[in-house]
Amino acid sequence: MNVMNKIKSYMDVNVETNVSSADAHKLILLLYQGALLAIASARNHMLRKEIALKGKSVSHAITIIDEGLRASLNQEAGGDLAHNLSALYEYMSHRLLQANLQNDPAILDEVSGLLTDLRGAWENIRTPNAAAATTAAPPPASAKTSTYGKHAAVSMIHERA
Repeated sequence: MNVMNKIKSYMDVNVETNVSSADAHKLILLLYQGALLAIASARNHMLRKEIALKGKSVSHAITIIDEGLRASLNQEAGGDLAHNLSALYEYMSHRLLQANLQNDPAILDEVSGLLTDLRGAWENIRTPNAAAATTAAPPPASAKTSTYGKHAAVSMIHERA
């Protein structure tokens, strides 16, 4: 096993460990991180003119945004905030498609900036009492930490390059 394969194996175990021990709040943070890493990877592949790998990374970021972040929104309980976040996630996915088609790293940077802002806001809503509160309040319907949900999160977070 070469060094890169060993590093990838270590990273895979690290992601699976983080996901298996994560509450709903932490899973969303991991999804943000996975999307940001996929966009950074797409940017690097774009700059190196590695078209197929760029496309794969952009597709991975879109999957995390659409099937992870957007799907985890509770539209009923979240009201206008959930609706606005859903629209923002849809916008990000559309912009990522444009970045891929136009080979425009500035668009990738735009989406990365939006995700970074959202991740920071999500991190800041965690209070010291939030860990205790997560056991009392159920997570959003699609962000429940079932075994299936955790395996799906692991699949979305892993880069499939």
